[in-house]
Amino acid sequence: MALPGTRSRGWAAAARAAQRRRRMEGAGGYRSPEPAGRRAALYIHWPYCEKRCSYCNFNKYIPRGMEEAAMQKCLVTEAQTLLRLSGVQRVESVFFGGGTPSLASPHTVAAVLEAVAQTAHLPADSEVTLEANPTSAPVSRLAEFGAAGVNRLSIGLQSLDDTELRLLGRTHSARDALRTLAEARWLFPGRVSVDLMLGLPAQQVGPWLGQLQELLHHCDDHLSLYQLSLERGTALFAQVQQGALPAPDPELAAEMYERGRAALREAGFRQYEVSNFARNGALSTHNWTYWQCGQYLGIGPGAHGRFMPQGAGGHTREARIQTLEPDNWMKEVMRFGHGTRKRVPLGRLELLEEVLALGLRTDVGITHQHWEQFEPQLTLWDVFGANKEVQELLERGLLQLDHRGLRCSWEGLAVLDSLLLTLLPQLQEAWQQRTPSPVPGG
Repeated sequence: MALPGTRSRGWAAAARAAQRRRRMEGAGGYRSPEPAGRRAALYIHWPYCEKRCSYCNFNKYIPRGMEEAAMQKCLVTEAQTLLRLSGVQRVESVFFGGGTPSLASPHTVAAVLEAVAQTAHLPADSEVTLEANPTSAPVSRLAEFGAAGVNRLSIGLQSLDDTELRLLGRTHSARDALRTLAEARWLFPGRVSVDLMLGLPAQQVGPWLGQLQELLHHCDDHLSLYQLSLERGTALFAQVQQGALPAPDPELAAEMYERGRAALREAGFRQYEVSNFARNGALSTHNWTYWQCGQYLGIGPGAHGRFMPQGAGGHTREARIQTLEPDNWMKEVMRFGHGTRKRVPLGRLELLEEVLALGLRTDVGITHQHWEQFEPQLTLWDVFGANKEVQELLERGLLQLDHRGLRCSWEGLAVLDSLLLTLLPQLQEAWQQRTPSPVPGG
């Protein structure tokens, strides 16, 4: 496929060469020389789908008369504008999510990556992920995405049971899913992730575990387990409310999760985050940025971002949300260069709450060095070391607080939400009681 622009062709070729080196040398732990405020991940939202799944309440639309050239131009413009506003000089990873971004043209993906590479430094070995649904991603199209610069796929498989797939409103069969997975592994060896849902109405533990074991015969090195969340406004929510379907059983869902994570550990997977499992070092570096409270820029209708607008003279990290509806978003991008609808400055306590809640989702937890980047004076020992309720959690083996930092145990990861009911109020109390810093701005 011919990519638009000489520089893009050079970047895509360099990216493919870097991927070949990575296969031969193994995954390397390169550390960027750029300071944290100059680095970010980039999320690109493609808002269109073939149809709306019965459980989904994401910001997505069925395209009617959509002009992709206009959408492509606006994605490029907004990416360039927000990179300049943020002052970001190095993009660590790019994630094309949705919606169904595998419905987009590979030329659109190439154009966005070209714009990013022209505006900031996009290393040749950066992780570039594309979400794909089996029915929208034949092997020839996947190869074109690879030529455009994509080097990792996240496949929305969801289930290997055709009855469940119909219940979820998916457009593919289990056979379609396994075929797409095999093609993806051939094109992107070691760089394919699959999603599997649990806790569906009437779903039973044994058959679900059978699906998981079957998937492990075909699975690459990354798998995500997601429990169904019944969202108001979705077709599945209405069916359960009307009694047409039984409500999901939370105890059965908890058993599926516990037995599923045990099976994955037995198969050599590391549970590096509450819902995510990897082996052979195939962690998602993009998602790791989220859990480490790194900066990320959200591009596209309804996308979310967290960054400090240094290029515009800002000194406080902001939570940003782009305009939801695609046509209105495009009008704003064409007029202002971006479609940011909401900007919320994050206070220091709010940021620490995010560091705590997100960091504890990982098996590494929060190291003392990482915490100090956000709060150099109030240490983890200061906040949690003397609290009786926290001590009880430590004694029960759910938490660990030591010279490395604060983290959940294997048992604690499964009940993180309940642990945060103790930890977040304790952080808030310690923050209120802290001694004000004598250093200006401290």
